[in-house]
Amino acid sequence: MALSVSYQAPDEAIFGRLASELVAELPERLSTRVLENAKLLGEHPAIVDGTVRWSYAELGQEIHAAYGWLSALGIRPGDRIMTVSENCRALVVLLLAASELDVWVAIVNSRLSAQEVDLIQGNCLPRRVFYTCEASPEACQHAERHAADRYQHPQLGGLAISPLYDSEPEPVCASGAEQVAAMIYTSGTTGTPKGVMLTHRGILYIASISGGMRHLSEGQRVYGVLPMSHVFGLSSVCMGSLYNGACLYTVPRFDAAHMLATLKQEHITVLQGVPAMYARALEFLKREQRPLEAPDLIYMSAGGSPLDSDTKVRVEAAFGLTLHNGYGLTEASPTISQTRIDDHHATSTVGRVLPLLEYRLEPLSDSGTAEQPGDEVGELWVRGPNIMKGYFRQPEATRATLTEDGWLNTGDIAKLDHHDQLYIVGRSKELIIRSGFNIYPPDVEAVINEHPAVTLTAVVGRQIAGNEEVVAFVQCEPGVDVDVAELKAFIAERLAPYKRPTQIVLMDTLPSTASGKILKGRLRDLAQQESAS
Repeated sequence: MALSVSYQAPDEAIFGRLASELVAELPERLSTRVLENAKLLGEHPAIVDGTVRWSYAELGQEIHAAYGWLSALGIRPGDRIMTVSENCRALVVLLLAASELDVWVAIVNSRLSAQEVDLIQGNCLPRRVFYTCEASPEACQHAERHAADRYQHPQLGGLAISPLYDSEPEPVCASGAEQVAAMIYTSGTTGTPKGVMLTHRGILYIASISGGMRHLSEGQRVYGVLPMSHVFGLSSVCMGSLYNGACLYTVPRFDAAHMLATLKQEHITVLQGVPAMYARALEFLKREQRPLEAPDLIYMSAGGSPLDSDTKVRVEAAFGLTLHNGYGLTEASPTISQTRIDDHHATSTVGRVLPLLEYRLEPLSDSGTAEQPGDEVGELWVRGPNIMKGYFRQPEATRATLTEDGWLNTGDIAKLDHHDQLYIVGRSKELIIRSGFNIYPPDVEAVINEHPAVTLTAVVGRQIAGNEEVVAFVQCEPGVDVDVAELKAFIAERLAPYKRPTQIVLMDTLPSTASGKILKGRLRDLAQQESAS
């Protein structure tokens, strides 16, 4: 087997500064720059949360006040707290006050099931749990289940707070490269969820470099609907905005009508989402027969799940802007690559690797070969300041993903072209091998999504005797009747026989996480059950 070669992404200018300069000035804690902004940008808008609007000076005051409040609640340096929450000002303040106190925050989406929340709490063993009741009815339900005390905070709104639990604090590290800021739990479909330990430096690298690449700065208004319990929402949207002096609109959950109205009324300039969010916004406009009005929008991007070319083309046509793309995963805080602000790619590239990160493609052990001469295909490994510290109290899982010298196995199959553009071909775990042929689900999904009646598609493999077959789960536009035979004929014209789905399952809504990521594990289970029935 050929040995892989590792590369380092070159230094580059970002919004007038070299990436290496930006990295050299990263502070040791998430809260440091935000509190500096409170002095430098005092009256500039920092947060809009429903009807509540805070300047940077006011945000700074609330962080300092919450620092004292957490201390009075018995939270000590090195402790872990857990938030069961959706996006709101309280969550932002708790995160940044915890940073000042050297406390880790396990950010958990309140829309998880009772079992999932309890499993996470059992792994995290927090000193206290905070529930953002005002922003989330589900947070209230979890709080009631756990008999947490309701508390009306004068500035942060309605909360619930658990009793003080007996919990062993972790050692505090002065270095932001060692000190954990946040834990994000991966949405594992089976077993115990894994707590990804993200350092201050890792999150700040993304806030500075990825934020700078989006030209985030004072005066920008960012629509923050991606959940902070998902690392894209935490590092790129929330910290990217506040680190760079922009105004963050904290939005608890996606609603197409709300997003489209806010784009117009609040003169939003930056919009980040998952592909499904954009697809649903276009669906809403078509259904309501309304024009799109986003007069000040200058940047939009998609991440969190693969962006197919059909969705990209339709969104760009509607918005009149480039839909930027990127790639990452929780364990990389999350961004590994993104398209640059002046790029206008017709392809589905996820851009070039972020500056100064090291990366390599490990050759596939099966029949995976380059799709075109010169293309390099393999399993993507990365190393850099954004890589996680490991999985909390799960050393075996950590060793299976992260080498001792800091290389992370992403588990994704990637391709590099001659211009160092990265393409994600599929998950190594999701690779379907049918009669010896490699099938990458995104290729099949992109073709099915071209059908005018289709909104979203998820393709999975199904084990059968001595082989695998392709199953496609398809979400269509509401009220549109789709003939499966006609859809199969449409696909047959565009895909090689071995890539064509054996079965097409029509669904009203594909199962997804709160951030819009399709739950392929659940669909694989469903496909297997359909085969058995």
